[in-house]
Amino acid sequence: MKAQNCVFLSALTMACPFLRDVVDEEALVLRRAFRRERVFRNRLDPLAFPDDHLYERYRFSADGIRYLCRLLGPRIKHRTARSHALSVEQMVCVALRFFASGAFLYSVGDAEQLNKATICRTIRSVCLAIKALADVFISFPGHRRLCDMKEEFYRIAGFPNVIGAVDCTHIRIKAPSGAHEADFVNRKSFHSINVQMVCNADCVISNVVAKWPGSVHDSRIFQASEIYQCLSQGEFSGVLLGDRWYGCQPFLLTPFTDPQEAQQAYNHAHARTRARVEMTFGLLKARFHCLHKLRVNPVRACDITVACAVLHNVACLRKERAPRVPPAMDWDNPAIFPDDDSGRLLRDQYVLNYFSPSLS
Repeated sequence: MKAQNCVFLSALTMACPFLRDVVDEEALVLRRAFRRERVFRNRLDPLAFPDDHLYERYRFSADGIRYLCRLLGPRIKHRTARSHALSVEQMVCVALRFFASGAFLYSVGDAEQLNKATICRTIRSVCLAIKALADVFISFPGHRRLCDMKEEFYRIAGFPNVIGAVDCTHIRIKAPSGAHEADFVNRKSFHSINVQMVCNADCVISNVVAKWPGSVHDSRIFQASEIYQCLSQGEFSGVLLGDRWYGCQPFLLTPFTDPQEAQQAYNHAHARTRARVEMTFGLLKARFHCLHKLRVNPVRACDITVACAVLHNVACLRKERAPRVPPAMDWDNPAIFPDDDSGRLLRDQYVLNYFSPSLS
């Protein structure tokens, strides 16, 4: 019966165009009456979403992104609005989406509804603007008093006089072209840059050196760094903690290779305290997935790494949501720098004064 009515109405409306318009208008009114009202968000406003949505894509809340926009706006804002120039908010969100996802540029462009060339220029502009702020957000030994930093490290495992933990991490890159391609092949046989970082007890980065190929050893990077020169000249009161692949120095304490009873207590406290730098690497790479592999040349890879370190500190200082940290990777690399005699003497004094069984 319903089919016959449909056929009848169809034939009637075809025969009478006026009646067809009336039927169409009534059908439209009925659809509007029973249809739920749709809410359209402004696609030009990347912040028109809840914080969960923003964090998933940009690793920052709406307030955090607005803070970055105010911080970077004077450096990246277009002078005119010609050719539909991107707003500061759009530029910051484009770069953050790339840092957070590590996706191909065309994938970021599809997500942000922009072409690949615009994405590339925007990421480069924002990256350099963030890198220019490295001296503001990354400073050794930090923005807090030395006594407070030492106390925070001491609370971890009772290791005294610590002002930082140092280590290196490898950032995978694509094989660079040129005569020095082999220099970037590391011990795990893939191309990378070897990045040195120092962190405090809150996993805030206080020093970063991103300029060395993956084949360069951690100890060599440390001895060529500015922080080594400052510490060796006694500019800071305190010591760094490094793993057993560094040479023991008066300002860089390492664990014992074959510990005795008191030395085992020292090694245990040393390992728990130094683990903060491993946690920092885990947080950094979990927050910015682009650092798992960068499909750019080594110079740009270094710039992106420093920019991510700055953003990591901003996120830590602003108490942004921390990502889940995967298990740390253990690099089995041989030590090539011997211990310093004065370094070994200071390490023995630490064992005698702080970790001897007679003190317990």
